[in-house]
Amino acid sequence: MNKKGSIFLGLALGIFIFITGVLILPFITDDVASVRVLLDCANAASISDGTKISCLFIGGLVPYYIWFFTAISLGVILGSGSRQ
Repeated sequence: MNKKGSIFLGLALGIFIFITGVLILPFITDDVASVRVLLDCANAASISDGTKISCLFIGGLVPYYIWFFTAISLGVILGSGSRQ
């Protein structure tokens, strides 16, 4: 396959991977919201330290998920142009 075709295929795959991640994101945010309610993360005065740490990790899940799919899609796009 020539270099233009490889770049086009990499761009298409990168966009597909990113869109797939964005489409799955609402399901994850719903689960994060329900877990935060079940752990009672809004009540920081009466929960244990372990529960506070769990609330912090669960709250940081969505940005890491977004960065993960962005990095994967950019890696596919940029990696497709470097083949010979």
